[in-house]
Amino acid sequence: MTDYYNYIKALHLIFVITWFAGLFYIPRLFIYHIEAWEKPSPEKEILADQLKLMTKRLWYIITWPSAILATLFALWLLALAPYWLQQPWMHIKLAFVVLLFAYHWRNHILFKQFQKDDIRHTSNYMRIWNEGATLILFAVVFLVILKGTFNWLFGVLGIIVLGILLMLGIKLYKRVRKKNPNA
Repeated sequence: MTDYYNYIKALHLIFVITWFAGLFYIPRLFIYHIEAWEKPSPEKEILADQLKLMTKRLWYIITWPSAILATLFALWLLALAPYWLQQPWMHIKLAFVVLLFAYHWRNHILFKQFQKDDIRHTSNYMRIWNEGATLILFAVVFLVILKGTFNWLFGVLGIIVLGILLMLGIKLYKRVRKKNPNA
């Protein structure tokens, strides 16, 4: 293995983290945009304009470049260590990466809609949507750390339980917000 493999791996991990940071935050900005649109004028226009600017900067300055750089460093790692592609856990991980790109692309479509104030979803829908990246992150981290020792039954059950817990958390938060709209 080359001397710089670990440097490339570190850079890959850094850009994966910043990519996920963008994917965690962009739906949150969509939620704020939806809620801003429910306010009276001129507050709604002022907030919407500011949120569009914040979203645009996040998306084009952090999220897209991070996705591209994480991918480039991943490809470089695979070129240096192609034997990883023979591992079954890597096939599953790459399937989750494809799912992550689909999630990213769907966020891009939503981003374009919000830039035009084309609001098609409720804030509750976006709260649920926001958990997509969390589920993918959990799956990928456990796959990478546990590799061949990964028990698929426990892994699948764990992701399902996590999904249920996230949905329960969203329902609880919705109840709290009904009682206290400023929460």
